[in-house]
Formats: sequence, structure tokens, C-alpha cells
Amino acid sequence: MSEHPPGAHSDGARPSGYIDVHHHMLPPTLKRLAVDRNLLPPVGGPPFATWDLGVALETMDMTGIELGLASAAIPSEFLGGDAPWAAEIARTANESLAEIAHQHPQRFGFLAYVPLPFMEISLAEIAYAFDELDADGVVMGCHADGAYLGDPALDEVFAELNLRQAVVLIHPFNLPSCSVSPFPAFIADFMLDTTRAAIQLITCGTLDRYPEISFILPHAGGFLPYQAARLTLAAAFGHGLDASTVQAALNRFHYDTAGPMSPYATPTLLASVSATRILYGSDYNAVPAVGVSVASQGLKNDPSLDTEAFRLISRENALRLFPAVARRVAPENFPRTG
Repeated sequence: MSEHPPGAHSDGARPSGYIDVHHHMLPPTLKRLAVDRNLLPPVGGPPFATWDLGVALETMDMTGIELGLASAAIPSEFLGGDAPWAAEIARTANESLAEIAHQHPQRFGFLAYVPLPFMEISLAEIAYAFDELDADGVVMGCHADGAYLGDPALDEVFAELNLRQAVVLIHPFNLPSCSVSPFPAFIADFMLDTTRAAIQLITCGTLDRYPEISFILPHAGGFLPYQAARLTLAAAFGHGLDASTVQAALNRFHYDTAGPMSPYATPTLLASVSATRILYGSDYNAVPAVGVSVASQGLKNDPSLDTEAFRLISRENALRLFPAVARRVAPENFPRTG
């Protein structure tokens, strides 16, 4: 039960709560576009389609989320190869999220949507988002138009993000041309989508060519930390990497806790990377409030996390990765000079 009466919430800073790097938002302007395009029903639909600012803030208060880095993870399949539509939905998404973040600077930042595979539009949105809207980073899908991240055809976008030392949240969707599973895609296919993207970023050399980009893999990295040794095993077939290269690649990524991570994935992830590489993620509002509450409590009670690891994961790692957020919610770390 929320500590606030229905409809009440805190617009100000919350006391040292989670910094949520995987936090979705569907403002009314963006929803109207999706409804007009028949991508969402006018009423109802999946949890993310029913987003409301007041409910979001109340949920954040209830679950201890101090600030959410809002993103609109729009699958490339929704763009339908239509460049004008891609430009319209990207601009609407980014301006809508920026407006809410600017109105509630201690509760939200935002990650700008990059509409791959449309290169010129993507470059324009990156420039507009960082130079005009003060974006904290970007979000992009694991694949676009049949090309996974790491494909050289996408290098121009990564070169620009590298110049800006950007943080990139990679977000999964249904696997390309795969709809045979009787289970919802988010149960397993999303994990494989993330894993495929991460492996291609590693094996195509994207991580090495663009060292200034900070990549966040959602859902504890999908299957990558669990099965990273298969990249070394594949060397026997001419496709793999040596163990030191694989470990270095694992340490180049950040990983969020959405999924949830605790308790099942935690031991494997901590055996692969330091707690300094892990960030709190709720996946709200794709995950409803009750799911966020259960997952957040599970993280607090995770037997694999000591007090220091929990402190880093819940807040401190994100404040280091997103300095503009840190200046707003932890100004004591940035004393005024002059």
C-alpha cells in the first residue's frame, strides 16, 4: 500500500532511493500517435499503454524509486519502413519525455529514442536530443530492419554517440521473423535478442571502435553472462574469441536489474563482472506496480548482495554514469566553486 493517499505523490527529491535506468513512459501525445496508427487501442491494452504521470510518481514513491530515466523503447518493427513516420514518432517521443523531465527534474531524466535503421533521422534526433533537450542518454532496439547492433551499416550513428560519450540503453523486442513460441516473447525471446546484440557488438569490434560509449544491457545481460564461455568454445570452429577478450568485453557493458535479476541471475552476473557494473532497473511501466514492488524487495533481500553492493547497484553506479542526474539529486557531491 502506498504511503500517500490516492492521487498524491512527491514531486520533490525522495530520500536516497533507487536511480532507475530502465523506466518506460508513454505520455499522452505519444500515445495519441500510436492509437492513430492502430498500434495501440484507444482504451486498455498492455500495461505500458495505460501510463499516467500521477500513478507513475505514486508507484515510484511506493517502491523507493527516487528518479527514473524515462525512455520510450519503440521497436523498429513499429516504424514499418516509413521514414516520415519514424521522424514524427521519434521527435514526439523525445520532446514529450523531455518536457516531463524538465518539469520534474528531481524525479525524471530521459533517454532519447533513436529510430534505427533510419540513419539521417537518427543522427538528427541525437543532435536535437543532446543539444536542445538535454537528454541524459539514448535508447535503441537490439535490431533494426534485420540488422543487429554492431552491423557496420550502423557505424555512423555509433561514431556520433562516441563523440558525445553517450550512454546507450539497449532494449529488446521480439526476435526477427520468429513467432512460433506459445509463450509471450518477453519470457525468453527478449533475453536472446539482448544476447544476440551484445555478441555482435563484441565480435564486430564495435566496443573497441567506440570506447567512449557506455552500453547498458537490460535484464542482467540476457543470457550473455551465463553463456559467455560459448564464445571461447566457438574458437574451435573459427568463430570464437579468446577468454581474455571475452572477459574484457563483459567488463565493457553495464547491466540493469530489470527482469528481475534477483535472486536467480545475481550469482552468475557477479561471477562475471563487478557490482560496479550493475544498475537498478525496474522496467516500469511495462512491468506493473506490483511487479516493480516485488522485484525491488527481492533485490533488497538478495543473499548474494552485501550492503556495499546494494548501495552501488541501487544508486551510486547510476550517479557516476549520469553526472547531470547526480548534480540534481545529489548536489552535495558537487560543491559550488568560485
